[in-house]
Amino acid sequence: MNVHPTTIFAPISTPAQSIAGLSRFVLSIAAIIFIVVFTLLAYAIVRFRQRQPDKDREPPQVYGSTEIEIAWTVIPALIVLVLFLAAARVIVFIQNASPPHNAIEITVIGHQFWWEFRYPGFNVVTANELHVPVSDPAHPMPTFLTLLSADTDHSFWVPRLAGKTDLIPNHPNRMWIEPQEPGIFLGQCAQYCGTQHAKMLLRVYVEPSIAFERWIRDQRQTAVATDAVSEGRVTFETGPCLACHKVKGIAGNGQYGPNLTHLMSRDTIASGAAVNTTENLRRWISDPNLIKPGAKMPALGLSAHQIDVVTAYLETLR
Repeated sequence: MNVHPTTIFAPISTPAQSIAGLSRFVLSIAAIIFIVVFTLLAYAIVRFRQRQPDKDREPPQVYGSTEIEIAWTVIPALIVLVLFLAAARVIVFIQNASPPHNAIEITVIGHQFWWEFRYPGFNVVTANELHVPVSDPAHPMPTFLTLLSADTDHSFWVPRLAGKTDLIPNHPNRMWIEPQEPGIFLGQCAQYCGTQHAKMLLRVYVEPSIAFERWIRDQRQTAVATDAVSEGRVTFETGPCLACHKVKGIAGNGQYGPNLTHLMSRDTIASGAAVNTTENLRRWISDPNLIKPGAKMPALGLSAHQIDVVTAYLETLR
């Protein structure tokens, strides 16, 4: 799938289209005001550019013009009213939308500095890469997101899909998207949340329904490791990894770090900071600060051999 850059000027989701339409309307009003004011100012400069013959005498003054006072009061008030009503209409449309029976429900949890995505209806948990189905305009299938925070303030923002919405501790928020084109859409935490805020990236994979159902089916499976990587699995199970991470089928229920059950099905690691390759995975295990300075994951002090076998084991988690 094509990777689409972040831009607010090419919306492909219903909420983003509403916001973009409002933005164009507001910019049009502002442009008209600018043109009118600039034209009057230019006219005044050209028309009255010559100095008065008598430098000590002021030009004729206008006092108490009821017509002018009414004009400069009523016209701005009407402009503000129109802009207020237009903005209120879009806000009500987006915030008061009710999920239809076929809507996809996803819980988004912001962590320092990564994203956790839970699909309650499918018993799937993943990280940093959100998968949703394309919504056919003839048969809409929106995705509704419940936004939670595990630590501090974050903000979920994928410009081509919707406006940004904050994740506040102990205060659940809601938002929704309805993408109408397949592709990979880039997003970002838009609220400063600490040292690695700039690298708290996210990707939204918008897929045809068949591909989305296949991804859900694969994610529900238990990862199976072969005997060839049994040493790596033992090292993973007996080391500190399970204190923070979870792999389905292995004893341990770490919640502090991403669920690694299907790690190799993801294109990136470290919340989008690096491509998911063998070399980057090895560097990440060896010392996360090499890829993401200030990351919460510590360097575990594993030997070169332990890093090799753990990397080999993790590469089986597809």
